[in-house]
Amino acid sequence: MSVHVKYFASLRESIGRSHDDVLITNNTTVAEIWMLATQNMHRPDRLLVAVNQEYADFNNEVCDGDEVAFFPPVTGG
Repeated sequence: MSVHVKYFASLRESIGRSHDDVLITNNTTVAEIWMLATQNMHRPDRLLVAVNQEYADFNNEVCDGDEVAFFPPVTGG
């Protein structure tokens, strides 16, 4: 089973890539996806996440074929 992971904006630049495919087992959370995809990289404060294009939190479970997107908070002017 796998999940497609996307990184946006400054997060993509700091990680050095725009996406990953992560192999998962049952009952995998978004927090675990972050750790697997980034090889235990420190998670930035106020990081936002979406699962299948809907806002989620880091306790949400993901399923085979889901898309998980990580992005920094959006600011406006």
